[in-house]
Amino acid sequence: MNKSEIRKKILKIRKKNFSNKNQIDFSLIIKILKQKKCNKKNIGGYCAYNYEIDIMPVLEKFEELNYSISLPKIGKKKEMNFFKWSNKDPLVINKFGIPEPVSKKKKYPDILLVPIVAYDKNLNRIGYGGGFYDRYLEKIKKFKKVITIGFAYSFQKIKKVPIDKYDVKLDFIINEKKN
Repeated sequence: MNKSEIRKKILKIRKKNFSNKNQIDFSLIIKILKQKKCNKKNIGGYCAYNYEIDIMPVLEKFEELNYSISLPKIGKKKEMNFFKWSNKDPLVINKFGIPEPVSKKKKYPDILLVPIVAYDKNLNRIGYGGGFYDRYLEKIKKFKKVITIGFAYSFQKIKKVPIDKYDVKLDFIINEKKN
């Protein structure tokens, strides 16, 4: 199957199996950060969309620990950047139907939490096909080290993600089954 076929299949499965009860174990993320000896406190998150795992509880916990939170905004020419956000701040819906921060204060995350449509054991991922995260990571990694942690349900794991030269592998992937 090609990426488009995999995406279509997994999105259908995700919609059918979606549950708000599935939560990410926050301690797993902290364990990863300790393992990587990361003491930076600048997190880039995302707003769950289209039956993705809701990471807002995770972002709220980070904010309680005095981390700086930022969320993505889609700009002209299909570029994505991250902007300061707090759980007290409003969000606006973009043209894709995804909530975005209203802030104009650009941030460059040290830790980037990434949504996933499908993934494999080699930490490759398929997103929605726009290449936003791949292009953003390509850009930011030229001037800073970023830890990438993807979030997905265990049923989104496939045998092998077809990859090309533009795809950026993640550092970690966490699902609701704690791995």
